[in-house]
Amino acid sequence: MAKKNVEIKSFYYITHINNINSILLEGILSHQNIEDKGINYTAIYDKSIVSNRKLKQTPEGKSLWKYSNVYFQPRNPMLYRVVLEKGVDNIAVIELDRQVLNIPGIYITDGNAANDITEFYDYKSGISIVSKMWETIKAQWWNSLDGSKRKIMAEALIPDVIPPNLIHSIFVAKHNIAEKVKTSLINKNIPVIPEPTMFFYPAKQYQITSNLFLAEGDMFFSNMQTLTVSVNTVGIMGKGLASRAKYQFPDVYVVYQDACRRKQIKMGKPYLYKREASLDDELMDEPKDFTLPNGNKWFLLFATKRHWREDSDFNGIDEGLAWFTQNYKTEKVKSIAMPALGCGLGNLEWKDVGSMMCKHLSKIDINATIYLPREKEIPSEYLSKDYLLSNKQTS
Repeated sequence: MAKKNVEIKSFYYITHINNINSILLEGILSHQNIEDKGINYTAIYDKSIVSNRKLKQTPEGKSLWKYSNVYFQPRNPMLYRVVLEKGVDNIAVIELDRQVLNIPGIYITDGNAANDITEFYDYKSGISIVSKMWETIKAQWWNSLDGSKRKIMAEALIPDVIPPNLIHSIFVAKHNIAEKVKTSLINKNIPVIPEPTMFFYPAKQYQITSNLFLAEGDMFFSNMQTLTVSVNTVGIMGKGLASRAKYQFPDVYVVYQDACRRKQIKMGKPYLYKREASLDDELMDEPKDFTLPNGNKWFLLFATKRHWREDSDFNGIDEGLAWFTQNYKTEKVKSIAMPALGCGLGNLEWKDVGSMMCKHLSKIDINATIYLPREKEIPSEYLSKDYLLSNKQTS
């Protein structure tokens, strides 16, 4: 049985917030159209991207520069790139009605249109291809090994202009930016929506001390130098954050298995993998003409249980955190992101783990962020500074 085409409800265009009012007046213009009309705008693309897209042609021999490009999934390597380069406060994502598909002469691609292996399709064939790729396109992460980094950037290419009446809403990363955009908008009927996770930004943050924070969001997009992965001591990455690390960073999995064989990962003694490859290079669209602020990521492989079948060991986690606070300076850790160790699949409770983690991490003098469990909502009383720094633990 042939797979039914997905119902596409929206498309997304990435731009600088300075361009929003011009877009509401003129529509979303192709770059060639912008140049021909002499419209002043704030660019978000560097020279390497401009060059790639100008040189790349559609099947009918036209430059990509003559098309407006919109994405099926805005949370993609291009958005990650421009957020890094331009700053999250300066970027907006414009949501467009699916009626853009009715504009004559469109192409649909099966990935980043500037990539050499990306294919171009007419409307009918393209929707069929995109439907087959939908799980990849709507995923929350990607890597370059399996092609998902290219495929998640599948595009619809619209010749010349997308009319402003097809604009549905505008997304930004923060509430204060949303208010700023709303006050300057020439069309007050367009909703401006803060959507932090779309921009790889925590949905919520809570400050516990001057350099210790709690966050709701995706730890693997943290700007901390070192990311912590909860593991067992037998070398199996089966579920949860460990499974994510195994998929997205295969080298981390190889190092983890080797460390387990050498008995270098133990309860009470995490293993620090000082990875030299740039995580930002892997996540963002390439190539780049700018210096990454926090490219190299290290991984702290933190044993929360001995065997993957067991529940997490509260005392073992306590000992591991004590080891970290005693050794982070000599190991040259500059900042640290940690999940709620042992919660979720480990069956420990945040009300116990949170207080214990904050007791240790409040002692260090580098920035630290604890990413809260996603499995269930945490009562506000267990997120308060008073509770978490009281050193009261209920286990």
